[in-house]
Amino acid sequence: MFKPFDMLTKRFIITLFLFGIFLSARAQEENNATIPMVTDRPDATESPSTVPIGTLQIETGAFYTSFEQNGIEEEVFGYNTTLLRYGLLDNLELRLGWNFEETRTTVGGSRLMDVQSGFSPMLAGMKVAITEEKGAMPEIGLLGHIYLPLLASPDYRPETTGVDFRFSLAHSLSENSGIGMNIGAQWTGDSPEAAYVYTLVYGLSLSDTFAVYAELYGDLPEDSRANHFWDAGLTYLLMYNLQLDATVGTSITEGQDLLLSVGVSYRIPK
Repeated sequence: MFKPFDMLTKRFIITLFLFGIFLSARAQEENNATIPMVTDRPDATESPSTVPIGTLQIETGAFYTSFEQNGIEEEVFGYNTTLLRYGLLDNLELRLGWNFEETRTTVGGSRLMDVQSGFSPMLAGMKVAITEEKGAMPEIGLLGHIYLPLLASPDYRPETTGVDFRFSLAHSLSENSGIGMNIGAQWTGDSPEAAYVYTLVYGLSLSDTFAVYAELYGDLPEDSRANHFWDAGLTYLLMYNLQLDATVGTSITEGQDLLLSVGVSYRIPK
């Protein structure tokens, strides 16, 4: 026999259950919101911080570079520079990245019809947070990646697997400014020579949402000339888990006339 009281009781229990789920989700979102969002874009300097455990952070964007020498101009368009970062442990994140690029060449004012395009080798790696900042001791992290040629498009596929590693350091100068540094090495493309890489960046927070930075970076191959670059840009924190960025730069040595980049980073709430 149908009993209205039993039906009301069931509805009340279900309502409490759903309300409990809602409060739990809100609590997790609020806890996640208290953890500052730190990205590895738009600058060349990788941060020593890992993303929170169980969190997926998506960092993507587009870029344009150009370089002209002896009447030959090369333009590179990066339509997708996606990096996925997942917090596996409190001090360990997994990383997966893939770029889609297009290279156009102009000779003597005439653009060649042959355009290179496709995916670059997939990046797979990890980041380990080693120490937190304490007094004069900077925050330190270690990153390592491999670049898988089998997953690259024919136009960008090297014959060998690339590898890189770098130590990342960060130190606060004041409540709203700090410096970061990377030191490491990379073996990319089909060359067996190592290229030692460095970055040095200064960042300044203008408000709770706006920040600017200026950076020097480059590489020093064992048997080739060194390459040095600079860039500067800004970031805007639209939400606690959504950041926009823009960058402009060029090379100090020969190799790049202009760099333009825009991007967005999003941390999926747990």
